[in-house]
Amino acid sequence: MKRILTAIMALTAVFAASAQNYPSQRPAERDRLFRSAAVEAKIAEVTAKLTNPKLAWMFSNCFPNTLDTTVHFGKDKDGKPRTFVYTGDIHAMWLRDSGAQVWPYIQLANEDPELKEMLAGVINCQFSLICIDPYANAFNDGATGTGWQSDRTKMDPNLHERKWEIDSDCYPIRLAYQYWKTTGDTSVFGDTWLTAIRRILTTFREQQRKEDRGPYRFQRETAVQTDTKSNSGWGNPVKPVGLIASAFRPSDDATMFEFLIPSNFFAVTSLRKAAEILTVVNGETALAAECRALADEVEAALRKYAVHKHPKYGKIYAFEVDGYGNQLLMDDANVPSLLAMAYLGDVSPKDKIYQNTRRFVWSIDNPYFFKGTAAEGIGGPHIGYDMIWPMSIMMKAFTSKDDAEIKWCIETLLKTDAGKGFIHESFNKDDPAKYTRDWFAWQNTLFGELIIKLIDDGKLGLLNSITAE
Repeated sequence: MKRILTAIMALTAVFAASAQNYPSQRPAERDRLFRSAAVEAKIAEVTAKLTNPKLAWMFSNCFPNTLDTTVHFGKDKDGKPRTFVYTGDIHAMWLRDSGAQVWPYIQLANEDPELKEMLAGVINCQFSLICIDPYANAFNDGATGTGWQSDRTKMDPNLHERKWEIDSDCYPIRLAYQYWKTTGDTSVFGDTWLTAIRRILTTFREQQRKEDRGPYRFQRETAVQTDTKSNSGWGNPVKPVGLIASAFRPSDDATMFEFLIPSNFFAVTSLRKAAEILTVVNGETALAAECRALADEVEAALRKYAVHKHPKYGKIYAFEVDGYGNQLLMDDANVPSLLAMAYLGDVSPKDKIYQNTRRFVWSIDNPYFFKGTAAEGIGGPHIGYDMIWPMSIMMKAFTSKDDAEIKWCIETLLKTDAGKGFIHESFNKDDPAKYTRDWFAWQNTLFGELIIKLIDDGKLGLLNSITAE
């Protein structure tokens, strides 16, 4: 406690020195949804080390943004912790976003019992939502009936949106696994977890489409092509080769070829993490074996179908394939992406094919790479032409060993916040003042995660060499 109080006093001093130019953009303390002493101490520790005032300011605004504005912590009917997490300006819980939003706080869980309980609540909530529908990507806080209830799919008042995305079922496993490895707490792996993982296994197998197209289909009345699926809601045909079909991408945009490669890689590592939990915690060796067998099958299919021989870059990973030989060569900013596979731990950063792919996606040969007078980076069809997602710049930094490259990434993020002190969903390549979403907690917390990682990796001197504001 003494260390925490000392750190908070240091934070106060730092803020006082820079308050005139960089007033805090956090909500008033009384309006913050969740307060963690460990997170406040980490903010104080990091900002006291940073000499660039804007970088310190942005970190202090961004890192706690999920806790300040999106976390709704409580107890379920059985008295277990339950945490419903908004994505930001959309008051619904995306399985992907919520798992990523609270991820950076796990490293502090052992220092703060309230934070640890809140994180357990997120995991409990995610598994319970998967039990409602493993095909849904976003949920309401109860059966409110808000969201996309008119979509032509099996909607439910609990669902905000029912776009089937492989990563929606992977992020909760990633979060729970890391929480368990960090805290040793097994309380989140009860009956709800076992039901959820069985439903995930069933869903993955259905979407391998070996015998038929499976039960999932989706259509929406819309003028936006990427918000609906062709062929009466089943999408383009795929050849059953062992890969898992994903109707939508992490951007919530429809896939062109259903086998989304980054998400299949994510499924492999997630299934293996699930198998370890099932073996060590639950003693469910048969269920664990099913997870490992499916992971092995998907991995073998990836080796056979995911690689493209590019005339310029050599062997690279395709973004999407269909099993018939068709491959889509691009990358989207949203994670999992081809660029982010090393960040998620789905491939080794030393993997030669990944390194070739990394060069490809950060080039004009990627149709969704945009370069302008303000910045360069990867976007996607979700927002459209010329709009760069800061998430891609952060992923470039996360997966880089080049100090000059990392420095450029941080400088670019500092220059493209439109003076707001937060990270936006996207911004125009020529004018960062033209941006989308004032309040997008995933990107904010991810920025905080990046700064902490760079300091932990010995890059404080690099960060303090940055003069851009």
